[in-house]
Amino acid sequence: MELLSTSLIDWSRAQFAMTAMYHWLFVPLTLGLGVIMAIMETMYVRTGNEQWKKTAKFWMIIFGINFAIGVATGIILEFQFGANWSNYSWFVGDIFGAPLAIEATLAFFMEATFISIMFFGWKRVSKKVHLASTWLTITGATISALWILVANAWMQYPVGMEFNPDTTRNEMINFWDVALSPMAINKFCHTVLAGWVLGAVFVAGVAAWYMLKKKETAFAGQSMKVAAAFGLVSSVLIAWTGHGSAQQVADKQPMKLAVMEGLYQGGKGVGLIAFAIPNPAKESYKDDADPYLVNINIPKGLSWLGFGELDAYVPGIKDIIDGGYKEPDGSTALSFAEKQTKGKAAIQALANYKKAKKDGNDTAAKEYKETLLANYSCFGYGYLDTPEQLIPNIPLVYWPFHIMVYLGGYFVLLFIILSFLVYRKRDIENRKWLLRVCIWTIPLAYIAGQAGWMVAEIGRQPWAIQDVLPLQAAISAISTKSVMITFFLFLALFTALLVAEIRIMLNQIKKGPEDSR
Repeated sequence: MELLSTSLIDWSRAQFAMTAMYHWLFVPLTLGLGVIMAIMETMYVRTGNEQWKKTAKFWMIIFGINFAIGVATGIILEFQFGANWSNYSWFVGDIFGAPLAIEATLAFFMEATFISIMFFGWKRVSKKVHLASTWLTITGATISALWILVANAWMQYPVGMEFNPDTTRNEMINFWDVALSPMAINKFCHTVLAGWVLGAVFVAGVAAWYMLKKKETAFAGQSMKVAAAFGLVSSVLIAWTGHGSAQQVADKQPMKLAVMEGLYQGGKGVGLIAFAIPNPAKESYKDDADPYLVNINIPKGLSWLGFGELDAYVPGIKDIIDGGYKEPDGSTALSFAEKQTKGKAAIQALANYKKAKKDGNDTAAKEYKETLLANYSCFGYGYLDTPEQLIPNIPLVYWPFHIMVYLGGYFVLLFIILSFLVYRKRDIENRKWLLRVCIWTIPLAYIAGQAGWMVAEIGRQPWAIQDVLPLQAAISAISTKSVMITFFLFLALFTALLVAEIRIMLNQIKKGPEDSR
C-alpha cells in the first residue's frame, strides 16, 4: 500500500470528522425522541386520554424533522469510505461492509415502512396497529444504530477475520464474533443510552419553556413527567455502560485509556482523576515535566475502573511504548520497537509471498505466508516510523473525556431533582431558575454526545483499524485540493441543513401542540 501525504490525510480526516459530528447532532435525538414519543402514545392507548395523543403527535413531528435531516448526512458519510478511504474499503470491505449492508437492507427499510404508517395512519389504522408502527419505527432506527456501531467497534477491536495474502484482504470467518464482540455490545448500549439522555434533556427543556410561558400546561406537564423518569433511568444506566466501556478500552486499547487520563507513567493502584489541569510544558513522554499543574484524584480509582481491582496495573503512555509489563492475559507486552519490527517483517513477508507465487515457487510462498501470519497482529506497526505516532492528540481526548464524565454526573443530579419535584407534585412550574436550567441544559447534552465521539475516534488514532491498518495506509490516492473543496462544500451544506432544522423545530415549538395536528 502506497503511503500518501500528511496534508491529504489531515484533510480527509477533517472531512470525515466534520461529517460524522454533524451526523451525530441528529442521530441521538432520533433515538431518544423515538422512545419518548412511543411511551406517550402507549399512555394514550392505555388510558384513552386524548391529551396523551396530542402530546405524542407533537413530539412525532419534531422527531420527523430531525429524522429526515439525519438520513441525508448519514448517506454522505457512508460514501466517504469509498471515496476518501478506498484502501481501507478494499482491505476490510468483506467484513466492514457486512454490517452496513444489513443496516441498509433490514433496518432502514423497516424504518421507511413503518414511519409512513406512524405519520399518516392515525385515521386509517386502529390504535394498536398505529402504536405498533410507532414502536417498530424506533426499533428500526435503533437496529440501524446497532449495525453501524458493530462496524465501528470492529475497527476498534478487529475480530472474526482472517487475512488472505492472495487477495490482500481481510475476510470474515465468523460473523457472530464480529456482531457479538464485547466491544460492539457495550458500544451499542452506551451510544443508544446517550441518545436517550439527549432526548430526555431535549423534551425537559422544551417542556420547561412552555411552563415559563405558562402555555399548554397539560402538554408541558406530561412531557416533563416522561422526560424526568426516562432521563433518570437513562442517565444512571449510561454510567453503568460507561464503566463497561472503560474496561473494554483498558483491555483492548490501553493507549486510549492512558491518553484519556493523561497518564504518562503507569503502575499499580493508579488513581482516577477527579479534577486536574494538564501541564502545557509537558511536551513528550520522554521529558521529566510533571504531567499536571493541579491533580485531585480518587485513590486507586483508575485501576478499579479499568480492571475491577484496586491494585491492578495500569500502563501509562511511556510503559506502552517501552513494553515489558504484564498484560491482563499474563503475556509480556511488546515495545513499540518490537511491534514495529514484527510489522515490517509481516509487510515484507507479504511482498515476498506475492513474488514467490508469481514465480511459481510454492515452497517459498508457504514459508513467507507462515512468517506473515505469525507477525500479522502487528502488521500496522510496520507503517509507523516513530513511537510518537502511536500517541493520539492528548488534549483532544483528555478534555472531552472529562467534560463527558462531568456532564454525565450533572444529568443524573438534574433528573433526580426533576423526578422528585414532578412526582411529588412540588409545583415545578413556579421554580423559574430550574426551568431555565432545563432549557440551557439542551446544548450541554449535545456537547456531551460530541465529546464521547471525540474520545472514541480520536483516542484510537493513528489507527483506521486497531493495530492492523494506520490512516496513512488506508487513504485514497486522490488530490488534496479535491478533498479541501468537498470539505467546504459539505460544511456549507450541513450548516445550512442544521440552520434549517433549528428554524423549523423552533417554529413548530412556538406553534405548539394545538397547531401540530
